Amino acid sequence: MISSTSSRQLLALALAAAAAISACTAETAPPPKVNVVQPGAPGQGSKVLPADQVPSSDDREYTDADVRFMQGMIRHHSQALRMTALVTGRSESSDLPRFAKRIEISQQDEIDQMVRWLRARLQQVPSVGSGGGHDHGGGELMPGMLSEAQFAELEQATGERFDRLFYEDMIQHHLGALTMVERLFGDGGGEESEINQFVTHVDADQRIEIDRMRTLLAETNG
Repeated sequence: MISSTSSRQLLALALAAAAAISACTAETAPPPKVNVVQPGAPGQGSKVLPADQVPSSDDREYTDADVRFMQGMIRHHSQALRMTALVTGRSESSDLPRFAKRIEISQQDEIDQMVRWLRARLQQVPSVGSGGGHDHGGGELMPGMLSEAQFAELEQATGERFDRLFYEDMIQHHLGALTMVERLFGDGGGEESEINQFVTHVDADQRIEIDRMRTLLAETNG
């Protein structure tokens, strides 16, 4: 017959053994895998990556492609401001002046952001003259940029013809900006936290404005 003392000792040993087994299991069992959905570049789908493969935003540094993009986009936006400056005295529409003002405000604000970004990184801020739409090598125009012949045609138009040309030219201009965003990511840029946020905003804003201009252009042609 087992005494009560022996029973207590056996129970204590059993509990200790169970605790040891549990501890060993906890130490040897692999931790559960955690996946993270990483948003893609504008126009691209998201990716599902293991958590340990997602780079921290603090680790992403700007690249030469980022600098070229910001410098080029300042020139690009500056031509859009040249276009909106033509509206007064040429358009007879009630919609176009309001829409052009929206473009003027948003693109000037983005130019200011790009200038601050470049200066904070001690990068050159481009001067924007009347014909500053070329790449750094002075070759072909950047995507979507109007030639001086196109700009002169817009400048000479009035009334309904001006409205149609403005929408057509600005849609071309905005589509070019989307191409520049696409090329930035293709060149491995757009990963630094601040520029990624900026580029994503530019991409979304340009798409919204393109849709609106296509609607207004259809109404003008109708």
